[in-house]
Amino acid sequence: MPVGMAFYGWGMTRASLDKQPADVAAMFDSTAERYDLLNSLMTGGQDRRWRREVVRAVDARPGERILDLAAGTGTSSVPFAEAGAETVACDFSLGMLRVGVRRQAGAERLRFVAGDALRLPFADGTFDAVTISFGLRNVADTDLAIRELRRVAKPGGRLLVCEVSHPPNGLLAAGHKLHLRYGLPLLARVSSNPDSYRYLAESTLAWPSQAALAERIQKAGWAKVRWRDLTFGVVALHHAINPG
Repeated sequence: MPVGMAFYGWGMTRASLDKQPADVAAMFDSTAERYDLLNSLMTGGQDRRWRREVVRAVDARPGERILDLAAGTGTSSVPFAEAGAETVACDFSLGMLRVGVRRQAGAERLRFVAGDALRLPFADGTFDAVTISFGLRNVADTDLAIRELRRVAKPGGRLLVCEVSHPPNGLLAAGHKLHLRYGLPLLARVSSNPDSYRYLAESTLAWPSQAALAERIQKAGWAKVRWRDLTFGVVALHHAINPG
């Protein structure tokens, strides 16, 4: 996610696909308290399974340094810290970070940092693994964010991207698109924050396929790029290694 503390404003909450940082930040600020609950409701609890798969794929080890970008309230970051890794939960939403600091107050080896995905506030080669879940599609420049993640990863460092995707099965893909185009807008009508549902639908429909994202990761300098579908391809995990 693009982070920029100077961008925080209070006037707009609509996050259009041009991804103006102030709009996206305001949207996430407004949902911070209910964000984890809304995720579970929208995914039918699948978000917990996806987080478990991310934890397995990152394979955090004692003494490692892990960057969890777009970490929100830090729910996704805690398992890395519990595995013994020094973990940084980084996000662009001050509202999300404030909630995370409060909720994860007892977590060891976990710290919260406000930072810009396009200008990460870390030195080159800092982290053994870098991961971003459901945040890459929110950045203003996806390719630059992927390059920034590589810059702060050590040679041989691991990348794990968990993001919405597109079912490869044609029938499932059609049903998924119908849900995004008509199902989520219905939820938006009864939601206290309808813009977040509309944005989710629009950004998912506009997101590249698994193969196209893998190609962009490789063009950013990552090696051994591969992916694995979750929930029939509604979500995909992309893995890569920084060749140094």
